[in-house]
Order: sequence, then structure tokens, then C-alpha cells
Amino acid sequence: MELLKERILKDGTVKPGNVLKVDSFLNHQMDIPLINEIGKEFKRIYADAPITKILTIEASGIGIACIAAQYFNVPVVFAKKAKSVNLDGEMYTTKIESFTHKKVYDVILAKKFLSPEDHVLIIDDFLANGCALNGLIDIVHHSGATLEGTGIVIEKGFQRGGDMLRERGIRVESLAIIDSMTDTSLTFRE
Repeated sequence: MELLKERILKDGTVKPGNVLKVDSFLNHQMDIPLINEIGKEFKRIYADAPITKILTIEASGIGIACIAAQYFNVPVVFAKKAKSVNLDGEMYTTKIESFTHKKVYDVILAKKFLSPEDHVLIIDDFLANGCALNGLIDIVHHSGATLEGTGIVIEKGFQRGGDMLRERGIRVESLAIIDSMTDTSLTFRE
């Protein structure tokens, strides 16, 4: 998606340790017209899939998933990284290691929000090593739902997460794939 790539080059900041900061437009402050175009693009890509739910993980994926969901006319469900007192009933649980936060989270989703009748599209802002996606895929499989695929805004193609998921037969659609990144620059896959 050229609009996204242009915005990454213009406003993204590369930090040491293969960190790309896009907090001025994607995951801290959100550029709604840009994210609206991202939602339209996910709908175009998955127009052939019978999506009934969009699944993401808190927190950065929620806004993107919500805007995309309006084009699919389906609900968004998100996995939580902490159990709170207002959660009730049975839960799906998995463990996810965050590349950015260098922390392992117990991730939970109420079973009542995902069933074997659902056809799920997972949406997230970043794909690096694939830990978050693997955890969400695990939840989908445990629910008995059908995984239609994943929609990723930015994939770090030089890390193995996307390739490993594709090798497992999982549909991974990334809007911008970064092939290489140094402390001062980045290049996109064509």
C-alpha cells in the first residue's frame, strides 16, 4: 500500500534494535483518514472471505481492527493481556511474548465471543517474530472457528514471523513489508 509506505518513510523513526516507531500516526496518535484507507484495503484483500469476526490483541490493534470492521460489517473481539474483575465465564488462554515490550503475557478471551461458527480475520499493527499472531491463532483453533487469514499493517520481513506463518499455510496479508532496517534507514519489499 503506497500511501502507507510513504507515511512510514515520512514520519516513521528507526530506533536501534530493529524498532520502528510509527506512534505519530498508527499506534499512539492515530491518523484516522490513513487508518480508514487501511481498513478499506483489508476489505479489498479479503473480499472473497466470509468474515464474521475480526480478532486482535490489546492495545495497538484495536483501533485499526475497529475501523476495518466497519467495512466487513462484523464485530471486533480483542484478547486481553490481563484478567480483570469484570470478566466472567470460561476463557481461552494463551501466552504471548511481546517483541516490543520484551515481556510474556497471559492473553485471554471470553469463550462466549468466539465459536465454531465464526470465520475469523486477525488484524494487528505489526508482525515481527509472529509471537502475538501465533497466540491469537492458537485461540482461534481452540475455539473451533475457521481462520480466514491475518491482516498486518507493517511486517518486518527480515524477521521470520511472516515466513513461518506462511510456511504453515496461514494466509498473511501485509500492507507494507520492510525487507531491511538499519539504525538510520529502511527498505520495503516490492
